Amino acid sequence: MDHNKGKQQVNVELGDKEAEGIYSNLVLISHSPAEFVMDFTRMVPGVPKAKVYSRIIMTPQHIKSFSKALHDNIEKFEKQYGEIKAAGHQGKNIGFNPANNQK
Repeated sequence: MDHNKGKQQVNVELGDKEAEGIYSNLVLISHSPAEFVMDFTRMVPGVPKAKVYSRIIMTPQHIKSFSKALHDNIEKFEKQYGEIKAAGHQGKNIGFNPANNQK
């Protein structure tokens, strides 16, 4: 049985600017019944304000697919390179207090 039968191939173009990427060490996530909003920011020690460098908006269906794809890729990464250890964080806030970031 051919599992690729009926699948559409998608060509993705990556521009020079986008290929450089944007570093983010904090993402703020909010949602409504219609969408999820992810604001990718960068926290710098000693600077009380974080700038949003990229905002990604997805439907609930797409965010669920994204979550599964991310989970699958983390599993593949850890099989190849070993467990990812989250340095010094016990909870989901990773040392940042989201109450100070979202009003």
